[in-house]
Amino acid sequence: MPRFLPSIGLIGLALASCAGQDTHQMAGPNAPAPAQEIAVTAQRADSADAYRAHKANGLAQTYAAAPPAPMIAMPERRPWPPAYHDVGRDKFANKEQNRFQIVREQPVSTFSIDVDTASYSFVRASLNQNVLPQPAAVRPEEMINYFPYDYAAPRSAAQPFATNVAVFPSPWTAGRKLVRIGIRGYAVQRAARPRANLVFLIDTSGSMNEPNKLPLVKQSLSMLVGQLDPDDHVAIVTYAGSAGTVLEPTPAGQKNRILDAINRLGAGGGTAGAEGVRQAYALAAANLDPAGVNRVMLATDGDFNIGITNVDELKGFVERERNKGIFLSVLGFGMGNYNDALMQALAQNGNGAAAYIDTLGEARKTLVEEAGSTLFPIAKDVKIQVEFNPATVAEYRLIGYETRMLNREDFDNDRVDAGDVGSGQTVTALYEIVPVGGPRAVSDLRYAPSAKVPAGAGEYGFVKIRYKAPRSDRSQLIATPINRSVEVARFENAPLDARFATGVAAFAELLRGGRYGGSLSYDDVLRIATAARGVDPFGYRGEFIQLVRAARTAASMQPL
Repeated sequence: MPRFLPSIGLIGLALASCAGQDTHQMAGPNAPAPAQEIAVTAQRADSADAYRAHKANGLAQTYAAAPPAPMIAMPERRPWPPAYHDVGRDKFANKEQNRFQIVREQPVSTFSIDVDTASYSFVRASLNQNVLPQPAAVRPEEMINYFPYDYAAPRSAAQPFATNVAVFPSPWTAGRKLVRIGIRGYAVQRAARPRANLVFLIDTSGSMNEPNKLPLVKQSLSMLVGQLDPDDHVAIVTYAGSAGTVLEPTPAGQKNRILDAINRLGAGGGTAGAEGVRQAYALAAANLDPAGVNRVMLATDGDFNIGITNVDELKGFVERERNKGIFLSVLGFGMGNYNDALMQALAQNGNGAAAYIDTLGEARKTLVEEAGSTLFPIAKDVKIQVEFNPATVAEYRLIGYETRMLNREDFDNDRVDAGDVGSGQTVTALYEIVPVGGPRAVSDLRYAPSAKVPAGAGEYGFVKIRYKAPRSDRSQLIATPINRSVEVARFENAPLDARFATGVAAFAELLRGGRYGGSLSYDDVLRIATAARGVDPFGYRGEFIQLVRAARTAASMQPL
């Protein structure tokens, strides 16, 4: 008998090893390396099977005389474990919805405008995962203002706003009406816009190591760089366990140098967000362009966990820095540990706006198609005050803007901060009103004072808008009445944009629980939005209609 024949077990081990090597080689030089070998399993060849397999080769006697095959440890090939992903740690400021106010008791409503769009994008990201957003994530004004509207433009930069008012029946409660207040900002032509002095403040902590975080940040900011003029400037500050300057202020004409700095960024470590904010503002201040727009652009999931993490301390810092003429844009990324409450606080107190980037398409909308309104403000500290006429209106309710409410006296106080409006931007606000004699939401008191009918009894109210030029500390005033000349008797006859905005507001109301939505359903929202879709060159309104359809079957909570 040949004594040099290998045992069956060693043959099996050699064949298994060769098979694994051949498989990887056949896949080509660019194929990924084999998966990590995480666990092993032991197996023994069955004696009868082995005998039958080798009998034809004349090895039957050898096999019979050989000892049993040894146990062989075979690697079980499994994929790498998925990257860690938080679930259920998203944070939102939970504000109570605005209630109906009795006009005889509270005739004046005052609020700061809001051009943020973060809420709509987060709602979309949730529904695209087949999950309803948590109610606190839904801010109706940000959903409404996500869409551009075809309001009349102001004639010149001397008065940067044109006001558009409409009154029409409420589609969800018979006998009530909606008042739409729309404004459109003056559009600065590209040749006339000031230089941009930008500091990209980029979160590179470990929590940003997900496809929809740092990789999307890099793609988004690279898009923005492509929109800048050669004499604009870009600097980059990053923060993880610590913070530091990656790129000193560099002319946008040196595009490749800027893009190379962005593309070399990687994620890892803790989140020293406060120190990053401090260094970014210090760099912006040290290179302040008195004739340009100076702006810090923060890209983060908001999960600060090193250094100062207290929201009030961070708010106080950006409040002081805004007085130096530095604006702030907050770009939110990711889901699972997204700290919207912090980013809203920073944006609202730092002369800024907040957007949420969930897709490359959203990055293109915010930083390419709307780059002018994102970067270049035409007015700051914009406030709206509406005085309702108790002779014609019994009650009113402002839809949304809960985080932007102001005291009555704040309207005339130029030291009170408010929202900014960018070049060519539109802003919309909706009030639901109960005309005198209509279906009341709040009963009158037995001893309520009787109303005195003022002059101008045919008016529903009076709108005042106060704003400052970007480089001024003194406000200016625009005013317009809400009278019957802007009213239509049927909802179907209301302006197209007003009807679409109403559909978006109704959708937001349903997502928040439907407290004030009457008998409205998702099907009613679809009917309103589809009929009012109008011209939709970028498909934003069509996408909204699909989101409403998705909400009908979405789960109430994301599974763990």
